[in-house]
Amino acid sequence: MKKTILAVSLLAFCFTSAISQKVYATKTGQISFDATGTDPESIKAVNNQVDSKFVDKTGQIVFSVLIKGFKFANALMEDHFNENYMESTKSPKADFKGFITNIGSVNFAKDGTYEISSKGTLTIDGKGKEITATGTLTIQNGKPTIKSSFNIKLLDFIHGSYIGSQIASEAKTVVICKYE
Repeated sequence: MKKTILAVSLLAFCFTSAISQKVYATKTGQISFDATGTDPESIKAVNNQVDSKFVDKTGQIVFSVLIKGFKFANALMEDHFNENYMESTKSPKADFKGFITNIGSVNFAKDGTYEISSKGTLTIDGKGKEITATGTLTIQNGKPTIKSSFNIKLLDFIHGSYIGSQIASEAKTVVICKYE
């Protein structure tokens, strides 16, 4: 009898803990980058179809993006990006899986802007690298928005002989996600 009561109590506690977590999600996040080097033409792209989720209690966060979703002002540059540098037919997605390391400092019940840090694995073209990034998490009317800006070393992930001359060695990357 004691074991049954203990098991039911444990199950109720786990169920209550799972319910008290909130998973925020978006499918319309934005990632943009600027990899302009010595080439007189800017090398910038934006993707407005970023799929992202994060858990308020644990800080677990995931971003996923289709490589072909990045749009450039120059169609030929977009083709080169997909075919020569990213090989997007072989590896169509990029993702980040990690944690907001200081999620405990965010008060989800109060509007405000909070400094956050994240750490996790960025995977592009099947190559994973651990990265850290800082940014802000803004709560407005109970809805969070995450903004972050960081650099990605291109040689860690992509192919191409022009990296470091015509193309910058690092891409300045900006992430903006408004969650529901």
